[in-house]
Amino acid sequence: MAMMAMNQQVKRETGAVAQAANIGAAKAVSDIVRTTLGPRSMLKMLLDPMGGIVMTNDGHAILREIDVKHPAAKSMIELSRAQDEEVGDGTTSVIILAGEMLHVAEPLLERKIHPTQITQAYFKALTSSLEFAEKMSFPVDTNDRKTLSNIVGTCVGTKFVNRFGSLVVDLALDAVLTVQQEIDGRKEIDVKRYAKVEKIPGGEVEDSRVLKGVMFNKDITHPKMRRKVVNPRVVLLDCTLEYKKGESQTNVEITNEGDWEALLKAEEDWIKATVDDILKLKPDVVMTEKGVSDLAQHYFVKAGVSVIRRLRKTDNNRVARACGATIVHRPSELKESDVGTGCGVFQVEKIGDEYFTFMVDCKDPKACTVLLRGANKDLLNEIERNLQDAMQVARNVVYEPKLLPGGGAVEMALAAHLRKEALGITGVQKWPFSVIADALEVIPRTLAQNCGADVVRRLTELRAKHHAGDSTFGINGETGQLADMKQLGVWEPFVVKTQGLKTAIESACMLLRIDDVVAGSKRAGAGKKQQQGPAPGAEDEDPEGGGGDDRMEQ
Repeated sequence: MAMMAMNQQVKRETGAVAQAANIGAAKAVSDIVRTTLGPRSMLKMLLDPMGGIVMTNDGHAILREIDVKHPAAKSMIELSRAQDEEVGDGTTSVIILAGEMLHVAEPLLERKIHPTQITQAYFKALTSSLEFAEKMSFPVDTNDRKTLSNIVGTCVGTKFVNRFGSLVVDLALDAVLTVQQEIDGRKEIDVKRYAKVEKIPGGEVEDSRVLKGVMFNKDITHPKMRRKVVNPRVVLLDCTLEYKKGESQTNVEITNEGDWEALLKAEEDWIKATVDDILKLKPDVVMTEKGVSDLAQHYFVKAGVSVIRRLRKTDNNRVARACGATIVHRPSELKESDVGTGCGVFQVEKIGDEYFTFMVDCKDPKACTVLLRGANKDLLNEIERNLQDAMQVARNVVYEPKLLPGGGAVEMALAAHLRKEALGITGVQKWPFSVIADALEVIPRTLAQNCGADVVRRLTELRAKHHAGDSTFGINGETGQLADMKQLGVWEPFVVKTQGLKTAIESACMLLRIDDVVAGSKRAGAGKKQQQGPAPGAEDEDPEGGGGDDRMEQ
């Protein structure tokens, strides 16, 4: 007699049904972003829960906004996030490749080939592909700005900002080369922390620029302070310049009138002593992450010092890098070496309705601000997303200066290589190994499709070229015709391509090995408990009656 060990309310899919559902979900996700690949890509317009609009063709940005319920689809969306965090570009390609890897596995599963055999063959194909890609790659001189511009241009060429010419390419390169540092013989490029993007609606996109220094949305604390200082001496603090109050409530009992004045005088004396400690170093600008009392401001105004308060920690770190100052916690411990003298001009300007502080023309800034101007918020958001991708690509090339041809040429070359390799494989694994070659062709096929070209004819011509040994031929994303990527100057970083291949194949293998999907529902049990009445002492625990389990019921 069959025994049911699991709850009857649970929704369960097993075996071939579960695999088919997973493959279907993965294909559905890859179909969403398929039209956003290449220079002739379409934009997607998404409404977020808050009612805002996102218009983009960035694969990761699209999938981030989409709310999916199927677990396999969620795992596909995680892929694009992993790719975005790891290398910053190629998110659309990864999703399309992973979806295709699962699609080509479907007939194999129908022919009763075991998933383990399929995944083993997939991993063999991955190893072989990576070795071949390594041979195909060639080094690049990171000091040659023209070559770097071409590479970043390939990344930006598929984006919305392509219409603004080389503007975003130059912004990305300037930002990356500014924040580049050599520490103990290795390069460090922290774009996230030290290249801040400030978006200010208004003006023209062409007004965007990379500042040789930093800017932030703050004004001086007192109208009499100087708004412009040339070659300022900068002191950075992360402590308060107000009299310290007790952490909790403090009661002071005063018996005679003079004590109250003595208390106030103690406060004033403390503030004066603290300000004097700072003024000993003759600073022109003082910035602190905390508050500055009115009395302290008074002393600073008398000394002709400009003060900025409540600065963000991240902005303070950028200012420190740009002007060479050290952030100090106690004013009494300030030394001459803590003062930043690398800044050329300190200036407070009004742009639109807001006041912005600029610290520019720094001698050797290792931090920068990318100032973006444009017609509206939506345009600026899209430019920022594209700029982040471009900066990541520039960073990848500087880290690992190796390139591969773009335009689907690598995928076609790998497909031709794997077909030859498959001839030498015997047994069941021959079929899954050779279908990877078919799956890789999805990239050039989609590029041709998005251009409106004759897909079958172009792919047949491309196969013939690669069979003859022209491994740098791919699809020209603008025209849909065949082109030699070397002459066209379309290159992609080696890291982006190889990371994409690894992520796509490994995730396809993971999803193929799932043979049981259980979606649990605890709501039914929660209802019964409520009918019996709450347990003693448990009245306030969950007033919603099991509402915490809503997410499980999908």
